[in-house]
Amino acid sequence: MKAVLFDLDGTLFDTAPDFIVVLNQLRHQEQLPPLPDDTIRSVVSNGARALVTLGFGKDEGHPAFDGLRQRLLDLYLAHLAEKTVLFPGIQALLENLAENEIAWGIVTNKPVAYTTPLLRAFSHLPAPAAVICPDHVTNRKPDPEPVLLACSQIGCAPAEAIYVGDHERDIIAGRDAGMPTIACSYGYIDDGDDPADWGADHLVHSADEIWPLLQQRYL
Repeated sequence: MKAVLFDLDGTLFDTAPDFIVVLNQLRHQEQLPPLPDDTIRSVVSNGARALVTLGFGKDEGHPAFDGLRQRLLDLYLAHLAEKTVLFPGIQALLENLAENEIAWGIVTNKPVAYTTPLLRAFSHLPAPAAVICPDHVTNRKPDPEPVLLACSQIGCAPAEAIYVGDHERDIIAGRDAGMPTIACSYGYIDDGDDPADWGADHLVHSADEIWPLLQQRYL
């Protein structure tokens, strides 16, 4: 194994606390009461559109939808990384990869405009060898295109990498790219969804489990 690729929100970073703040801030502006933290948390992996639908009961195509989405994104950019933290075990995992000269990268559906400042706030981490956002590809996950691009940038074959994510689309993207996959049940799991059903090669319940798994099976 030459590389480990990660989803971003819900896998590497617990970004939900910032999204909870800004969605409820926007609801307050619209004279609505706050939503429970757990209700928002479960939707974060699905992006700003899903958060607008959750927060205001409006789907794409509604006259107010685009305006609410832009206001949410503007608030998020203003408060990005204020409450976001690494999931427990991630920093040690990345340091172990760096010490063993294994590249790591990010393949996310989060646009560059939000990914770059978030990573800048965590510049103390070992540097990723690739960061692939929707801006860099024609087709976002679950299409394998961004995963394959990350492998190309790192200089490894897909079979020499592994993909780690907290959503079924991550597992589909990794599998269709031809690499082993790890599903993370500690991330942002939709209500009624079960990571055990995604068909991943491995399932972990904590990021602390990833390095021992890699050592046992892939190193």
